[in-house]
Order: sequence, then structure tokens, then C-alpha cells
Amino acid sequence: MSTQFITKFIMGASLAGALVVSSASFAQDKAGQKFLKEAMEGNLAEVKMGELAQKNGSSDGVRSFGQMLAQDHAAANKKAETVAQSLGMTAPTEPNRKQTADYNKLSKLSGDKFDREFVNHMVMDHKKDIREFEKEAKKKGDATGGYANETLPTLRKHLDTAQSLMGNTTTGKR
Repeated sequence: MSTQFITKFIMGASLAGALVVSSASFAQDKAGQKFLKEAMEGNLAEVKMGELAQKNGSSDGVRSFGQMLAQDHAAANKKAETVAQSLGMTAPTEPNRKQTADYNKLSKLSGDKFDREFVNHMVMDHKKDIREFEKEAKKKGDATGGYANETLPTLRKHLDTAQSLMGNTTTGKR
């Protein structure tokens, strides 16, 4: 075998290896960007839901929880926007269609019925979010994994608060 053939073979193998690594990195970036887009849409939705709870909530607990949601998710979204910029992606500016539909449904309610539906929605939503953020947080080496890991304690606090309100709204306590 000639040295020229061996050199070309090694260069070809190196290029193929680089493409495989690059493809895996690209796929990871795309998955991270999808997670981040959904997280930002969720933050935008939670801010709106929090504002709605402050307006439509009948109990002090629900109104206070709404304020917490609006503040915490606005702050989380600022951090997510920084991560999005570092990845070169455009941040969404609105919640997704399902989140908007959920908001519209809840916006038609008031009083104890609003409190009950809102708290139930927040428990289900935060359980789902925690599962997704825990999965993403396992990718500690990248920016989206770091963001997920940093946001998890806040999501857990929201779930705990919603669950504690659940007992109050179903029994009619204020």
C-alpha cells in the first residue's frame, strides 16, 4: 500500500468521525433547543396564568400563588432567553396553542370554581414540567441542562404550593 493511500484513508476516517460527532452534537443542540422553546412557552403561559389567578382567584392563597407564579416564571424566562441567545435561537414570545386554550378556559371561571380548576391545572402542569426538566437536567454538560437543573427547585416549590392549595380549594376553606 502506498503512503498516499494510507494518508487519504486516515483523512477520510477522521472526516467521517468528525461528521458523526458533529451530527450527534447537532442532534443534541436541536433537542436542547426544542426543550428550551417549550420551557419558554411554558414560562410565558405561567406568567399569564399567575396574572389571571391574581385577578380571578377567590382565595388569598390562590391570588398569592398567582403572584409567585408570575414573578418566578418571568425570572426563569429571562434566564432561558440568555441560554437561547447563547444557542443562537429566537425566543418565543407567546405561549403555545394548548396553553392559550387552557388560559381561555380558565379565564371564563371565577370564585371557588376558578380556584379549584386553576389549582388542579397547576398540579398537573407542574408534575409534567418537573418530569421534562429532570430529563433535561441529566445533560449537565450543556446550557439547557444547566438551565433545567437551576429551574427545578422553583418548579418543585410551585408543585408543593399548588398541592397544599388543593386541599383548601376542594374543601371550601379559605
